[in-house]
Amino acid sequence: MPEKTDEKVRMPLRDMPEKRASDSGPVAAARRYASARAGDAVFKGAAWFFAASVIALMLLIFAVLLKESWLSIKTFGLGFITSSTWDPVALEFGALPSIYGTLVSSAIAIIIALPISVGIAIFLTEMAPKRVSGPVGSAIELLASIPSIIYGMWGLFVFAPVLSEYVEPFLIDHLGFIPLFSGAPLGIGMLPAGFILAIMIIPFISSVTRDIFRMVPPMLKESGYGVGATKWEVIRKIVIPYTRSGIIGAVILGLGRALGETMAVTFLIGNAQNISISLLDPATSISATLANEFTEAFEDLYLSSLVELGLILFLITFVVLAIAKLLIARFSYQGGKF
Repeated sequence: MPEKTDEKVRMPLRDMPEKRASDSGPVAAARRYASARAGDAVFKGAAWFFAASVIALMLLIFAVLLKESWLSIKTFGLGFITSSTWDPVALEFGALPSIYGTLVSSAIAIIIALPISVGIAIFLTEMAPKRVSGPVGSAIELLASIPSIIYGMWGLFVFAPVLSEYVEPFLIDHLGFIPLFSGAPLGIGMLPAGFILAIMIIPFISSVTRDIFRMVPPMLKESGYGVGATKWEVIRKIVIPYTRSGIIGAVILGLGRALGETMAVTFLIGNAQNISISLLDPATSISATLANEFTEAFEDLYLSSLVELGLILFLITFVVLAIAKLLIARFSYQGGKF
């Protein structure tokens, strides 16, 4: 009796489709290879185009800033950078107070934010239980999404009165002999602007640093605990050295935001075109000057000077990022050697 065969599984040879000669052999292989090469070429070209477009965009921004500020560059030359005079009526402009305020306020922000951010990251990755680290980490990330103008309004109406009533009088009474803390407790100035910038960049630095700490191989930390190291010793001698380049990158990310921050600084820095060694006196920054005066530029030279301020800020940011790249390359982890 012939054996029954499931038609869905087996088919007679006469019912099977004939195999075309073009589906196999060297000709088909060559076609598949050519198709794969064409796909790779298209993908490579698209990737190069997107990468080159970023560089082209930066060059275009630089060219536009240079073109629009050329009148100011021809009129003032290098004296624009070294002069502290800002007189729109007399059409005399100098960028030194704005440059000074930008660099000092950003430096204050980094000095305050760095230890706090690293401490938050260490707590979330090494000490806090999961039921605590999750909500706290989410809250920190939410802080990064708050618009800068909200920080500025909060700083002006809530933070500045606290500074002028409690913090600045304390600094004047106990550290007033230092020129950095001399002056009147106004609640606005370089120090309040630095404080608000620090609050704004803490979420960025702490979030990035937390993610970097989580990338440390558990074997390294377990080896430290295995030889009797304490938690602090493991953090200080293993976790932080292993992630130094990442921490530098996180700091530069926060510094980039601090350098270009506009609205929050405009609310609190005082917007005074002067240079004072005291951190309690009103000052200005490049972004604050642009925000306050760009719509009031009634002369071509006035507008060109403001654009040159933007060009200077662009160059400052570029130099900072270049230095950051060098530091990251210098302190990167390489095969167990730091």
